Amino acid sequence: MQAAALVGGGEVWKPVCGLDGKNLEDFQGITSRRWNASSVTPLAGQKQFFESCHPGLEWVATTTARPLLRLAMERRLPLLVEPPELAQYLNDPQLLIVDLSRAEHYAEGHLPGAVHLEYFHLVATRGPAQGELPDEKHLGALFSALGLMPNTHVVAYDDECNGRAARLLWTLDVIGHPHFSLLNGGLEAWTEGGWPLTVVPGKRTPTRYTVALSGGARADKDYVLGQLNNEKTVLLDTRSPGEYHGSIKRAARAGHIPGAVNFDWVRAMDTQHCLRIRPAEQLKKEFEALGVTPDKEIIVYCHTHHRSAHTYIVLKALGYPDVKGYPGSWSEWGNLPDTPIE
Repeated sequence: MQAAALVGGGEVWKPVCGLDGKNLEDFQGITSRRWNASSVTPLAGQKQFFESCHPGLEWVATTTARPLLRLAMERRLPLLVEPPELAQYLNDPQLLIVDLSRAEHYAEGHLPGAVHLEYFHLVATRGPAQGELPDEKHLGALFSALGLMPNTHVVAYDDECNGRAARLLWTLDVIGHPHFSLLNGGLEAWTEGGWPLTVVPGKRTPTRYTVALSGGARADKDYVLGQLNNEKTVLLDTRSPGEYHGSIKRAARAGHIPGAVNFDWVRAMDTQHCLRIRPAEQLKKEFEALGVTPDKEIIVYCHTHHRSAHTYIVLKALGYPDVKGYPGSWSEWGNLPDTPIE
């Protein structure tokens, strides 16, 4: 993991005048800039970014740290949020940042205020299906412990391609919680840009969050069976080509659901830019070439709806209005004796 300055360490730079002659107390702009204490060099891109947003600010060094600005989030963050934009909202009380990285990586450094969530809390095993959705009682206790409230905006990320983070956001969509974002590029993009990390565990006040599961973002085996001959529905298999064609066997039977088209989930990632989501126009062309078009219902699946949860978020970010995830996926379908396969 690339090193980044820890919150509270090093010098702090802050503007001493507001924009257009306004006092800082009257101006809702970033009021502090953190420097790496070892090199006394500004963290990459941060100061330049805010200067471009707020020209005319004068910067001076101080040893008195001021907290990052708390914004009211008058407009919601986009579904795919970039590190510079998220950095402006770190102190917003309506923001909940959830880190789904491995525990040891979270302990080494995470986004300021981020709480850690182990991935196993988001999945359940029922019969052969290894990626099923936990029940309402479990999810209600989980989100209450995280301090979730109806107006909370959740930003999720992880240290492994954002598949775990996307599964959390899909779960929020299933329970009807509409306010969420994926940190584009995850932890790697954040640290690559030099944005602050902390080793202080995030703390949230528990709430009483009531969960009600809905079917809008979820498809079960019976629903998928009912759509196999529906021309208005596309099954999108996001596993590797080997799993799709059956040369790689991870269940009792190999192959894919009849009629499904294959789009390996990693194809959506830009390997040259911290695994961020690739440009929208490129992805739209590739999906449409497979018959995955916005006018159809899209059902995504993989082996446990981990990889396909990422593709679910990609499609939603591209503006696809009707997308469902099949949590049982191939761990269920490929282990049953009577489901049709190709």
